[in-house]
Amino acid sequence: MAKLRLTQIISSNGETKRQKENLRCLGIRRMHKSVEVEKNPITMGMIAKVAHLIKVEEID
Repeated sequence: MAKLRLTQIISSNGETKRQKENLRCLGIRRMHKSVEVEKNPITMGMIAKVAHLIKVEEID
């Protein structure tokens, strides 16, 4: 499967508890740190909920 690189670019301060939990479940812990996750329906749903906080790049 394809991989995605996720980087948090906006702080989660002031966001809902659900959005903060989605960031933690995706493995994003700090600002400007990147994580790599597999592209599947579950992760794409979590990404959709926090898309305004992160930058998404597709990795070959």
